[in-house]
Amino acid sequence: MRIIENVFEAISSRLLPSACIVCGEFQQRSLCLDCSTILESEHLLHYECCKQCGITLQTSELQERHCRECELNPPHFDETYCLDRYDGKLQSALHQLKYQGRLACTHGLASAWNALFSKGLMTARADYLLPVPLSREKLCARGFNQSWELARRIQCDKHIHKNPYILQRHHNPQNQAKGGRADRHISIQDMFYINPQYQGRLESTRVIVFDDVMTSGATLNEIARVLKDNGVSHVINWVLLRTLRPSQRSEHV
Repeated sequence: MRIIENVFEAISSRLLPSACIVCGEFQQRSLCLDCSTILESEHLLHYECCKQCGITLQTSELQERHCRECELNPPHFDETYCLDRYDGKLQSALHQLKYQGRLACTHGLASAWNALFSKGLMTARADYLLPVPLSREKLCARGFNQSWELARRIQCDKHIHKNPYILQRHHNPQNQAKGGRADRHISIQDMFYINPQYQGRLESTRVIVFDDVMTSGATLNEIARVLKDNGVSHVINWVLLRTLRPSQRSEHV
C-alpha cells in the first residue's frame, strides 16, 4: 500500500498543478522559489540558538551556547534543531495540515525542510528516526499523525531507520495545547512507552525524534526520558517550528 501511495504522489507531483503553501500561487512546486528564498533568509539556522533546546539565545547566553533554563534544569534530550519560528511563514500550512486535514501541505512543508535543512543534517549520526506519536484515540479522530507524515518525507542519511511504531502514547483527554508550562510538564508524565515488540532493540542507539512543533519542550523531554530509560545513548530533536520566548514573541508581532 505504501509503495502504491508513493508512486501516486510522484506522478501527481509532476502532472497536477500545485499551490505554494506560503503565498498560494499556483505552479508546479508546493513551495515556490521566491518563498523558498525568503524562508532561507529567515529560518532559525541564521539565529544563535541553544544547542540543547533550540530556543533563540539572549545576549547574555551566547558565550555558553546554552540557554539559562537548560543550564539550570538540563533536559533529557541532547540536541535540538528547528527549521523556523512558530509564528513564521509556515505556520498557516501546518495548521491546515493538523486541523483541516490538508495532507497536501505535507509536500510543501517537507520540501521546505529538505531545501533549507536536510543538507546540514545529512551527516547526523543516528540509528532511528521516530515521530512523536499520537494515541490510538487521537489517531483515529484525526486520521493521520502529522509528525509521521512529515518525517517520512524528509531526507536523511539512508542508514537512519524511520519507524512510526517503536514509540507509543497513552490517551490523554485533556488538550495539552491549551495548558501552561507547568500543566504541560505534569500532564505529559508517563504518557509515552516503548512498543513491547521493540523492547531491547534501542540499547546504545542514537535516536532522532521528529515533531511538528516544540513549545515548552515538555513532550520531547518526556520522550527522551523514556528512550534513555530504555537504553538510548543520545537523543536529538528535529522540529519543524519552534515557539519563541514570551519576550521575543512581542518583537515579531
